[in-house]
Amino acid sequence: MGKSGKIYIIALLLLTCSFPLLAKTYDLVVYGGTPAGITASVQAARLGRKVLLIEPSSHIGGMLVEGLGGSDIDNHAGFQNSPAVSGLGLEFYRRIAVAYNRQVYFEQVVSQRLKDPAVWRFESHVAERVIKEWLAEFPNLEVMPDGQLSEDHDAVIKIDRRISSITLKEGLKVSGRIFIDATIEGDLLAAAGIPYTVGRESNATYGETLNGIRTENTYRQFEVLVDPYIIPGDPSSGLIPTIQDEPFGIRGEGDDRLQAYCFRVCLTQDPENQLPFSAPQGYKRETYEIYLRYLREGGRLYTPRANLPNGKTDLGAWHDLSHNLYGMNRGYPELSIDDRQKMREYHREFTQGLFYFLANDPEVGRLDPTLQKVWSSWGLAKDEFTDNAGWPRNFYVRDGRRMVSDYVITEHHVRRDDPTPVSDPVALAYWPPDVHHVRRIVKDGYAYNEGFVFGGDAWRPLPISYKALLPNADACENLITPTCLSSSHIAYGAIRIEWTFMVLGQAAALMADQAIERKIPVQALDYERLRGRLSDNAIVLDLPQAIK
Repeated sequence: MGKSGKIYIIALLLLTCSFPLLAKTYDLVVYGGTPAGITASVQAARLGRKVLLIEPSSHIGGMLVEGLGGSDIDNHAGFQNSPAVSGLGLEFYRRIAVAYNRQVYFEQVVSQRLKDPAVWRFESHVAERVIKEWLAEFPNLEVMPDGQLSEDHDAVIKIDRRISSITLKEGLKVSGRIFIDATIEGDLLAAAGIPYTVGRESNATYGETLNGIRTENTYRQFEVLVDPYIIPGDPSSGLIPTIQDEPFGIRGEGDDRLQAYCFRVCLTQDPENQLPFSAPQGYKRETYEIYLRYLREGGRLYTPRANLPNGKTDLGAWHDLSHNLYGMNRGYPELSIDDRQKMREYHREFTQGLFYFLANDPEVGRLDPTLQKVWSSWGLAKDEFTDNAGWPRNFYVRDGRRMVSDYVITEHHVRRDDPTPVSDPVALAYWPPDVHHVRRIVKDGYAYNEGFVFGGDAWRPLPISYKALLPNADACENLITPTCLSSSHIAYGAIRIEWTFMVLGQAAALMADQAIERKIPVQALDYERLRGRLSDNAIVLDLPQAIK
């Protein structure tokens, strides 16, 4: 063999070692280690399918392991939604109960329909341990963290309307019979050429009343009047940080705005387990001018409170002024991997600076000494997110892309009075339409939050049709999404709860199993047969089941 031939063989061996191809085809490839991705993988593995669960980040569990320890179960005075937590979703919480040695009380709560939100809450590091142990029970289930889908145009190969393989950023190629996009961003379905939308539809699109631009927002609106201009009263001086310079728009018109994202931060008052707040690199006090003006006008800012086990917080943000950065996440689903990371870093630095500011700034202390005393008593939990200095690695992506198929869940399906009937549900979403403000602008000379829709008494628990999880057959015949459902902006607000995603993930796996077994497109499923499988797995499908 000549010298050039030897060099070729060595190069080929090096290439093979650097980018090993996965030789086997999986029955089910799940992209996204979210709560839906976990339950889809567990359900398929229990059915004996060969499953690969791919997670773009280093941690499996989505928001369950990124700070969201209280996922809206029985925490609302007007209703009790825990009876709708079913199937593998309920099994997850049972496992959490075992981890906290509270399983006897948990079973009492479930069997007697007691309303106690605390029993459903957990710390992120506990959830991550539970999830790892759960997934490790199945030898036919492979888990691949740090498996980011390639950004190349040919990352998804489709043959005759079926996904044949996907390529990850590291060069790995993965083949499967059915694919599930369990991300919130919808990266796999987008790369597969499946139609989707981002943002708010107009009210006219589906004949809705709550979509699009909201001209009157009283919910989580500023409690005091805050001058938005750098030089108070002078529009020509420009706007202070967190306020966007854009026209109000026309009521009911659509746009590409997304409800705000935030970090669900875990704080503690335990000095032995506390990392003190510190200023981020490049901290600028003027970034937080709006908070000072709010206090000067007599407003009362939010403070942490213990709502998780061991005195910790799941510090959410839904207030008129908090670390919910209204309008600062525009375009996130369509960004590159690197640009998404920059947006996360911006949110993290802003939030880190805000907590430091509230706990330490002298003027805050003069304006509201009680506020500062409370904030200065808290710090990051040392035993959470230990690989990231106590900070969650990801923020709360409340919505991203949403698939568009012939079947679209809309406000009409969620209405209490004369709702659009659903004859083929695979889960019951028991939460009101809930979409946070999408921007902070100027209205009538003052700062104004726009976009929030929540609560009221005009909604009903939503049976979710299996058709909303499926693209049109001409787009793709072997993909299912339990997280980027075909739904309007408003309807998605009633669906986007972590335990609902768990139930939908399990349903998606049962759908995939039937398609694999019968060798049919996912659109050709036999719903009555599917409903029997859902019932066998104790999945709640309608309100009578939830309240009986």
